[in-house]
Amino acid sequence: MKAYINNIPYEIAEGETILSFIKRHLGNKTVPTLCDAPNLEPFGSCRVCSVDVALTPGGAVKTQASCHTPVMPGSYIYPNSERIQKLRKNIIELVLTDHPLDCLTCEVNNNCELQEVAARVGIRQVRYPEGKNHLHYQKDLSHPYMTSDFSKCINCYRCVRACDEVQGEFVLSMAGRGFNSHIIKSFDSNFLKSDCVSCGACAQACPTSAISDVFESKSVVGIQKTRTICTYCGVGCNLDVATINGTIKSIQAPYNAEVNQGHTCLKGRFAFSFYNHPDRLRTPLIRQNGKLVPATWEEAYDFIAKELNRIKQQYGPDAIAGVSSARCTNEENYLMQKFIRAVIGTNNIDSCARVCHSPTALGMQKTFGTGAATNSIIDLKYTNCILVIGANPTDAHPVTGAKMKQAAMKGKTVIVIDPRRTELARYATYHLQLRPGTNVAVLNMMLYYIINNQLEDQQFIESRTEGYDEFKQQILNLNIDELERVSGVDRHLVQQAAIAYATAGNAMSFHGLGVTEHTQGTYAVMLIADLAMITGNIGRRGVGVNPLRGQNNVQGAADMGCQPHQGAGYLDVTNPEIHRQYEEFYHAKLPMHIGYKIPQMYDASLDGKLKALWIMGEDLVQTDPNTQKVMTALNELELLVVQEIFMTETANMATVVLPAASFLEKSGTFTNGERRVQRVNQVIAPLPGTKPDGQIMVDIMNHMGYQQPDYHPATLLQEIAQIVPFFKGIKWEELGENGKQWPVNPDGTDTEILHTQTFKRGKGKFHYTDFKETEELIANGKTFPYIITTNRELEHYNSGTMTRRTKNAQLLSEDVLLIHPDDALKNHISDGDLVCVESARGKIDIKACITDEVKPGILSTTFHFPELMINQITSDIHDTEALCPEYKVVAVNIRKSRGKKPRQSAGFNQLF
Repeated sequence: MKAYINNIPYEIAEGETILSFIKRHLGNKTVPTLCDAPNLEPFGSCRVCSVDVALTPGGAVKTQASCHTPVMPGSYIYPNSERIQKLRKNIIELVLTDHPLDCLTCEVNNNCELQEVAARVGIRQVRYPEGKNHLHYQKDLSHPYMTSDFSKCINCYRCVRACDEVQGEFVLSMAGRGFNSHIIKSFDSNFLKSDCVSCGACAQACPTSAISDVFESKSVVGIQKTRTICTYCGVGCNLDVATINGTIKSIQAPYNAEVNQGHTCLKGRFAFSFYNHPDRLRTPLIRQNGKLVPATWEEAYDFIAKELNRIKQQYGPDAIAGVSSARCTNEENYLMQKFIRAVIGTNNIDSCARVCHSPTALGMQKTFGTGAATNSIIDLKYTNCILVIGANPTDAHPVTGAKMKQAAMKGKTVIVIDPRRTELARYATYHLQLRPGTNVAVLNMMLYYIINNQLEDQQFIESRTEGYDEFKQQILNLNIDELERVSGVDRHLVQQAAIAYATAGNAMSFHGLGVTEHTQGTYAVMLIADLAMITGNIGRRGVGVNPLRGQNNVQGAADMGCQPHQGAGYLDVTNPEIHRQYEEFYHAKLPMHIGYKIPQMYDASLDGKLKALWIMGEDLVQTDPNTQKVMTALNELELLVVQEIFMTETANMATVVLPAASFLEKSGTFTNGERRVQRVNQVIAPLPGTKPDGQIMVDIMNHMGYQQPDYHPATLLQEIAQIVPFFKGIKWEELGENGKQWPVNPDGTDTEILHTQTFKRGKGKFHYTDFKETEELIANGKTFPYIITTNRELEHYNSGTMTRRTKNAQLLSEDVLLIHPDDALKNHISDGDLVCVESARGKIDIKACITDEVKPGILSTTFHFPELMINQITSDIHDTEALCPEYKVVAVNIRKSRGKKPRQSAGFNQLF
C-alpha cells in the first residue's frame, strides 16, 4: 500500500499515522509539533501538525491533524502547503499571546520547542492583544527536585499525559476552560504536597520550562552529554548525563533507549549528587594503633600484598576470601574472582548477587538449565496475564513497575502474591495476601487447581519436559485444607488466580526477593518454573519466568563467576575438564573444591579458619542479617580490606580502606535483569585520590606478581568472551547504545527469548517439594508471635549509602514499622510512636506507621538508614539449598518503646 507526499509515492507501514508516515520517509523536521512526544500516545491538542490531505492529486483538500489520523492508502498529503503554513502561524500567534516573551533569560533558551516552532513558522510579531493569565502564576519551588512556572504553560497536555501514560500516577490534570485552562497538581496543591513520585517524566515531556527541575535539565548552555547506565536497580535504565567543565549538571532519559524509552525514576534522574559529596573517600586508609590513617596507594598496596602473602604462607590460600559487588561492572567482577582464584588460589569468592538471587540461579538451572530471565521486558506488551510473586516493582524496579501498572489499568489480568498490599496489588485482578514464608504452599495450591481443572498444556509437557507423571501425582495428594490454613489465603481465590494464569493466551511471571529470601527459596523458584512449564508458557513472546534483579548488576556479577561453586560463565569448578580449561586460560594453579559462601565465611572466621577478607563495594555490616554475628566475625579477621566510595559501617571496621570511583567515573558494562549487556561510559574523571574498582584489582594483581593489563572494558571483554560461552560475540565497540542480550553468538546476533525450541538442559525438569515451616518460627514463634518482613521504598536503595547523601533524604528521612491497626491497638501503640521490636538476636526502636497494608500479626520495614541497624534482629537462617539469607521471615515481639536516641552511622555528615 502506498500514499503520496507532495505527489511522490511512499510505502505505508501497518498502523501508521500520517505524522509517523511522513517522519519515516522525510525525517522528524518535516512537520512541526508541540503536543507530540516520542513516548506518548497521539493526542491532537495543538493542531500545529496539521497537513492537507486529498483523495486525488490536486483535488479538494481537507486539513487533518497528522499526529493521530491514520494514513489512508492512495491519499495525497501536502505537509507544507501555503494554507497549512498560514494555519500554523496563526496557531502559534495565539499561543504566544499569553506566553512571556523572555526567551533570552529562560532556562530552556535554544532548547524550547515553542521557540523552535515559532521560528520555523516565521513568527516576527504577534497580531493579537496580549493576555494577562501568565502574569498570575507563582513559581512552585516547594519540592526538593521538581519545579513549575505555569506562566510558561501552553496547555499542550504533555505533562498530564506523561504522568498518566508513562508513570501512571494521575497527579497532573487540567482545570478551567478557555483562557482560564491551567494545570493543577493533585487537588490544586504544590509538588511537595501532591502525590508526585518525582520521576520527572512531566518535566522531560514539557516543551517549554513550565515544568522543570532544580538542575535545569533542559538547559543546553555549555553542556556535554554522555550516555551511560543507571547504578541503582536491575532495570538498567539508560541515562543522558549533562556535564559542564567536568561537573555533572543534570540527567535525562533518552527516548531511543530500548530499556526505558525516555523514562526513569527519581533515583536515576535526580539522585546523583552523592558523587562529589564531602563524605566521599579520597585517600587510602590503613589502621594503625586502632585508628584509620591516610596512606598513599603504594603504601596501601605494599601493606595488603605483604599481609596476603603472609596469611597465604602461614595458613594456606583457603584462609583468604573475597566478596565482590553487584554494584560494580562485569569487568570488575570478573577481575575480582580472577584475583581470588588465580592469584590467591582459592574458590572463596561470593557476592551479593548470590546472596539475594542464588535460589533463582539454582532453581532455574535445575528446571531449565540456565538461571536467567527467559524473556524481555518488552514482552509485557504481548502478555495477557502478569504474575508478580514476592516483588514490589513500582518501588524497587520503578520503570518496569510503571509498565506493569499501566497494563493492569488497561485491563490485563494481574496476579500478585505478596504479604503486603503493595501499589501493584491495589490494581491487581487477584491479590493472594499470604503469610510470609508460605510461597511454596500457595504455589502448590495453584498447581493443584491447574491439574484438577485439566488445564495443563499436554503437548508442551509431553514434547519438552520430563518428570511430570510423578510430579502430578504428588500435587494431587496435597492437603489443600492444611495449605489454606498455613498460608492464610482463601482456596477459592487461589483457584481463580490459577485458572486465570492457565487460561491466559500468554502468561508471564516475575519474582523478587520475596521469593528467594526464604528457607524454601530455591524450591519456590522451581515451582514458579513448574507453573510456566505445566501451562506451556515458555519460549515465545509474552511468557516466561523473569526474576527482578535487585541491584544494577546482580545478573552480571553471577555471570562473571562471583560464586564459590561456579567460575566465569557458570562453569563447575569441580569438573576436571573445566578445571583444566580454567588453569590453562588463567596460567595459574587453581583449586578444585568449592569455596565458602558468605555465611560460611562468617562461620569460618569465628572458627579461626578464615584470616583475611577482601570486600569490594558491599556494606556487609549494614545489609547482612544478624548484625552482631557479622561484626564479631569481621573482628576476628587478621586482615579486612574494603573498597568503597563512603565510610560505611563495614569500612569503619577495615584494616585497609581503598577509595573507589563511582559509576559516573568509570567505564565498563552492566547486565540488567533481561540479560542485556550495556555500556557504562565514563562521564567525569575519578575524584582526586580515587580509582575505579577494576584498576584497583589490576594493581594488586600486578603487585602480587600476576601480570594483568591496565583496566579497560574493551580488552577485558575480549578476555571474557574467550571463557564465558554466552559472551562469545560481545565486543565493546559493537554494543551500541542499547547493548545486547546474551547469549550473543560469535557473529554478534543476540537473544531476546530463551528456550524457544529446547531447554538448555535438554528437557525441562519438573520438581515437586512439600511446604515446610521455617526453623525461625518453629524455634521462636511462641516467644516471638509476630512476623516482620523487609522491603524497599522508592526513594532509597538498600542501605541508602548513596541516596541518603542526596535530596532524596528530604522526601523520605527514616525507616518506619508498618503495623496493622489491630496490632497497634492491642499494644497501645499510636501512629508515630517508637516501637521496640525484639527478636531472639536483639532489639531495635523504630517509629510506627499504622496501616492496613499488612495483615494482623505481620510487620514490615526497610533498612535504608544504618542508625537503626534493622539487621540486628534478623536471623542467619538461610535457604536450605543456596544459603540465601531469610530476611523475609523474622519472629519478633513488639511493645511501645520507652524511647531511645538513634545511633550515628559511620562516616556520615550533615544531610543536604
